[in-house]
Amino acid sequence: MAARHANMITMSRTAPASNAAPTASATGKPSPSINNLADLRNSGWRSRSVKEELRANFTRALAHPSSARSSSEYPPVSNAPLFPGILGYDDTVLPEIANAVLAGHDMLFLGEKGQGKSKLMRLLPAFLDEWVPYLDIAGSPVHEDPEAPITRAGRDFLAANPPESVRIAWWHRSERYAERLAPGTKFADVIGEIDPAKLMSGTSMSAEDALHFGLIPRQHRGIFAMNELPDLDELVQVGLFNILEERDVQIRGYPVRFSLDLLVLFSANPSTYNRSGKVIPQLKDRIGSTIVTHYPRARDLGISIMKQEAGVDLGGEFPVLVPPFMEEIIEEISRVARTSRYVDHASGVSARFSIANFRTTVANARRRGIALGEKPSVARISDLAHLKASAIGKLELDLMGSHQMTEDQAIDAIVSEAIANVFGEYVDAHGLSEIADVFAKGVRVEVGDMLASAHYAQSLKSVPEAWNKAFEVNASENAAVRASCVEFMLAGLWATQRISRSEKHGRVSYEVRPS
Repeated sequence: MAARHANMITMSRTAPASNAAPTASATGKPSPSINNLADLRNSGWRSRSVKEELRANFTRALAHPSSARSSSEYPPVSNAPLFPGILGYDDTVLPEIANAVLAGHDMLFLGEKGQGKSKLMRLLPAFLDEWVPYLDIAGSPVHEDPEAPITRAGRDFLAANPPESVRIAWWHRSERYAERLAPGTKFADVIGEIDPAKLMSGTSMSAEDALHFGLIPRQHRGIFAMNELPDLDELVQVGLFNILEERDVQIRGYPVRFSLDLLVLFSANPSTYNRSGKVIPQLKDRIGSTIVTHYPRARDLGISIMKQEAGVDLGGEFPVLVPPFMEEIIEEISRVARTSRYVDHASGVSARFSIANFRTTVANARRRGIALGEKPSVARISDLAHLKASAIGKLELDLMGSHQMTEDQAIDAIVSEAIANVFGEYVDAHGLSEIADVFAKGVRVEVGDMLASAHYAQSLKSVPEAWNKAFEVNASENAAVRASCVEFMLAGLWATQRISRSEKHGRVSYEVRPS
């Protein structure tokens, strides 16, 4: 089956200009050596908002893709992808993100689990300047803009000191992103709370100095992301609405106003986001762009994502080979689950399901190789018997109307359908249904995930037609590859109801179905 490759949008990213030599920083990365406000102003640095910063860097990236990643942190790479590691979104999701960045919008990433929402959000800081300066004030809870501090303490400090005495420090873009999971999040966590100790020292409750800053004010001049927005307490949603629209924070009824500079991101599942009462309408209305994500629309693209994210080393002392049809079956299992009547569709089936199943299949094949001394060990259908361990917790099964099926039976049915789908494509291409005629003569073949490959050769000596025909799906003289091919053919014939299968003590036997 021909593989399809996604056409990736490209980008570039450059660091802010600086004539000064770099110095060491808390991040371990070199930072500009300018350390006072007078030198900063003389350098030509200009204050700008987070969204202006993102827009400018993103625009430069789109206009000059060949200069991608030219900062000291990233070596020059021609035609580097806009969002590294993101596949299948170049015609759908990525253009919408690009428009949102250029429009200066806060964003909601709306999609089912395992569609890369968090990964996309975590890649946006790449478009920030590598370093931004801030006022180096002891005890300051925020990274103040040297030209536009938002706290009274920052403004007083700037007014009371000459530029040569105002110290400047530098904030790296890797630290300008914060993320929070909505369930259990309280108002004090993300917005702030009145500090009792400051009240005891005589500070008025209505004064800004009485406030203990939460995560969002501390991310001033950065990016803040809230995952699973519909699960956020309504009181906190109101606080976020005020931040997005009014810049007004009310702590226990006292208004404290800050000109917070933020890009705010959200993620949500459609089934909960669209449910009445889960997200207040005022907050929905203030979110600039909704970015709708989706699962891979083609199986081969899903395979590419699965292999990329699994990060499995197939080499080493005990190498593993995964035939193409096994990759297709593992991804097809997820695709079948997404439409299966046994699965709760409101929850979705994450790409992590395919990733975990791929890792489990490779792990079991490697275990067999270690035990039997086969190099390479080749993944087989019988390795899929261990996928139930991968499925627990990743599939939300809906068995209420499924004739009292157990969880194991539901997973077996999904795997069987996936095998049948992939096998049907190979039958159309190779005419493999002829093998069923051999089994009609009374042939019985036993398979198992811990059977040596030589066992298959011995079992099929009496049926050379089946042996040779099976190898048309993956031509090889390697006994382990041949064993995998034979298992695929046998499982496919069973899944399409051409032969029967029985299991005993971990061994599976295939034979002709009684008439």
